[in-house]
Amino acid sequence: MDIKEKIEELVDKIKNDKDLKDDFKKDPAACVEKLAGVDIPNDKLDEVVDAIKAKVKFDGIGDKLDDIGDAISDKIGGLFGKK
Repeated sequence: MDIKEKIEELVDKIKNDKDLKDDFKKDPAACVEKLAGVDIPNDKLDEVVDAIKAKVKFDGIGDKLDDIGDAISDKIGGLFGKK
């Protein structure tokens, strides 16, 4: 597997898992190394983190809409006795 394929794999994992996304926001380098399962040299790690950041838009409208949707879902679920 080449580095581009690995980056795409990591992007998919991070985009589709809220906990991973939060971990990546807090400490991107540690999250990437944990997900990759290998020790990545620091100079390459920075490049991988930057590539993932470019593909996972954290400050975009989609991310904000996801947060709003989650908050609404929590509130509505609470009204009907679900969490």
